[in-house]
Amino acid sequence: MRGKRYLAKNMFFLTVGQFGTKLLSFFLVPLYTSVLTSAEYGTYDLYSVTVSLLIPILTLNIADSTTVFLLDKDSPREGIVSVSLKYYARSVLLFAALVCANRIIGFFPLLNAYPAFLLLMFALSGLSQLLLNFARGFDRIKDVAVSGVLCSAVMIALNIVLLIPLRMGLAGYYLAFIGGALAQSAYLCVSLRIFRFIRTGRQDKKLRKDMLAYSCPMMLNSVSWWVNSVSDRYVVTWLCGIVQNGIYSVAYKIPSILNMFQGIFSQAWTLSAVQDFDRDDRGGFFSKMYGLYNACMTCACSLLIACARPMALLLYANDFYAAWRFVPFLLVASVFGALSGYLGGIFAAVKDSKSFAASTVAGAALNIVLTVALVWLMGTIGAAIATAAAYILVWAMRMRRAKRIMRLNVSIAKDCTAYALLVVQCAVVLADERFAAWAGAMNGIIFMTVCVLYRKNFMQIAAAAGKRLASRKQKQAEGTL
Repeated sequence: MRGKRYLAKNMFFLTVGQFGTKLLSFFLVPLYTSVLTSAEYGTYDLYSVTVSLLIPILTLNIADSTTVFLLDKDSPREGIVSVSLKYYARSVLLFAALVCANRIIGFFPLLNAYPAFLLLMFALSGLSQLLLNFARGFDRIKDVAVSGVLCSAVMIALNIVLLIPLRMGLAGYYLAFIGGALAQSAYLCVSLRIFRFIRTGRQDKKLRKDMLAYSCPMMLNSVSWWVNSVSDRYVVTWLCGIVQNGIYSVAYKIPSILNMFQGIFSQAWTLSAVQDFDRDDRGGFFSKMYGLYNACMTCACSLLIACARPMALLLYANDFYAAWRFVPFLLVASVFGALSGYLGGIFAAVKDSKSFAASTVAGAALNIVLTVALVWLMGTIGAAIATAAAYILVWAMRMRRAKRIMRLNVSIAKDCTAYALLVVQCAVVLADERFAAWAGAMNGIIFMTVCVLYRKNFMQIAAAAGKRLASRKQKQAEGTL
């Protein structure tokens, strides 16, 4: 069992790959909010979430099968790559037909403003996702990292050039995204030499059937996950208008800090879970990693909730400042989304895609009902509360199922206490500005309490770091003798 070393290595390379894209784009939020209007940002956000919905549907989510099957050393790489690319090509043709039909019928008029950009976003997003999954399946994590750095460099450079001196506005924002995805896809095609694996002849029907048997339930999972993550944008647009959607969409930029680390860990963890799965968890690897991950995410969430308003002053210009009110509950949603992703790695290890789907569908159903009801009653902040509630349900269902699959030692009572404190902290932060000093003191007390709850987990990290440092010093001393 490679365990922690394999996980740490993959996390390092994935961090390098995603750091630029996620964190540097986070620091460009002031640029976006000063150059784009709320309506323009809301329009871009709807295009982005529409693409993220249709990719798993039209491709039958074949990309998820790709990684899992490529990690199985007995599966033929040529067959897996060929099947995956075939379904991707079909999806692009089908999406092009849908764009043309919408131009004629006008069912979604807002999507007719930039049809060419919409099609390019779909084609390049789908291709880059598929190629990244090829790289993970080949265990070429370094290529994932390099492609991420290249993507972020191109995207950020184009954003700065197209938005500031050329003043291209929303069109420039689209072109920057497309340019980054194109650069990433081109690099991966060359570095993986993907054309070596493409076969144009008759495909293995059994392999295709097995891949679809795994990917189709995962398609339902992806769509439901999309509902949990971004369907609230449509409800906010419907009930509150495109301007409010633009403000609400910007609120996700602060939770994106947690989402960045969650995404990095989740990708690395899925690889480790598949490679090192042990139903009895005899070494305690799965349980210990869950405890450490949960402790780090919960404490980081508490700190970011406390800093939500000051960070909004720095990041959000003009009308976008109002977005800070939606941040606390979206941060809570990010924590439970992260923990759900961790548990999902266990399901991937046993190829249990049905458990993925069942929990996410239940969360999606709750999300839709609560979002409509709470936005109607409370306004835009109701969408953030509904999102958090839906992710909590997904986590609870996955935890219950995961404990049946393997022996997982988790302190539910301690964790639920910490989660309850996060919810209290959300209410404290949203208190009237007249109580700002009191709220600041309460935030500090809650953050310290959460850290104390997880002190043993942090002591484990410190002890492991101390052992590694001592071992390194000993080797250096031996080398000098």
